[in-house]
Amino acid sequence: MRIKAFKAWRPVADKVEKVASVPYDVVDRAGASALAAGNPDSFLHVVRAEIDLPEGTNPYSDAVYKQAKDNLQRLMDDGILIREEKPSIYLYSQQMGDHLQYGIVASCHIEDYEAGKIKIHEKTRRVKEEDRIRYVDTQNANSGPVFLAYRDSSKINAVVNATKAADPLYKFTAEDGVVHTVWKVEDPSVLEAGFGEIPATYVADGHHRSASAAKVGAMRRSANPNHTGEEPYNYFLAVMFPERELKILAYNRVILTLPGTQDEFFQALASTFTVEQNGISEPRKAGEICMYINGQWSTLTPKQMPDATDPVAVLDVSILQNDVLAPILNIEDPRESNDIDFIGGIKGAGELERWVDEGRAVLAFSMYPTSMEQLFAVADAGMLMPPKSTWFEPKLRSGLLVNTLD
Repeated sequence: MRIKAFKAWRPVADKVEKVASVPYDVVDRAGASALAAGNPDSFLHVVRAEIDLPEGTNPYSDAVYKQAKDNLQRLMDDGILIREEKPSIYLYSQQMGDHLQYGIVASCHIEDYEAGKIKIHEKTRRVKEEDRIRYVDTQNANSGPVFLAYRDSSKINAVVNATKAADPLYKFTAEDGVVHTVWKVEDPSVLEAGFGEIPATYVADGHHRSASAAKVGAMRRSANPNHTGEEPYNYFLAVMFPERELKILAYNRVILTLPGTQDEFFQALASTFTVEQNGISEPRKAGEICMYINGQWSTLTPKQMPDATDPVAVLDVSILQNDVLAPILNIEDPRESNDIDFIGGIKGAGELERWVDEGRAVLAFSMYPTSMEQLFAVADAGMLMPPKSTWFEPKLRSGLLVNTLD
């Protein structure tokens, strides 16, 4: 892997809690507006700039991208964000309850992405990718980091252990209770060399951000007759975590309409699954899917498991897609269907029950979490998971460290 220190734009210490925000893709406009209310320094004004425009503004309109650029520039001009004097690499920890993870913040080369050294496990949606391309290109910056995973390294661990013993740049507790801490790494060259021995990293979260950063870099490469490969546009912002520290939660599904009657649905389901009405709301192991309908929880167990040598087919999300969503509920492509929605496992089974009990959905599926081993196996095979197969917590904050392409 080719990583590099970068000259970050970062908040002044007494503003970090006000600036750092949730990622753009975990809140809608209403949620972003509520979180940023009364706080002009919130980075949500950069990553969800439509909150500063009239209600009903198309989030993909020219006005939104211009507003985002203006808002980022204002934070820089007003000294809310300051730029490092020299390139650095950072250590970033997040603690959620008893779970603690340490990530390396650096810039990654787009050629590693293009060459498949930064491996993906999920297909991107064209409209979202184009949106992120315009954000990066218009702002001339990576305003949100890509979340990467790597296989454990004793050399990198040694740098992490030495760095976290020093005084941090920032330490604060966000509104959701997650503690965020950032340190500057004393000697970036040690980590640059350490990651040079890492054969691949894996996109855990941020498929659209990584794809868009690579495409913006490729566009600028094509437009530069003196391209060398070391220009800032060749690199994008990433946080890299060792696999042993990462926590994947379930990514659950709610079904908004049925194509036929409930009797027809249950009859079709019984041909492929053993259905046990037992009140259990979360699967106890891989190979189980829990379903909520008519105020009752049931456990679904496939009567026949897929080929164990296929790393995608054996995923519980694939079993649900291939044996229920497509053949019974006519949801062939969950990315495009209006009959399904997705709910992160952090919200628990109670959120699924609320959707159904309030009539927003007709039934819900509670999934067993995909494992890191499964994610690596799929990506190493060059295959793709069904959409919304993984939900990582805690989420990275945006605005802590910004990488500009100049």
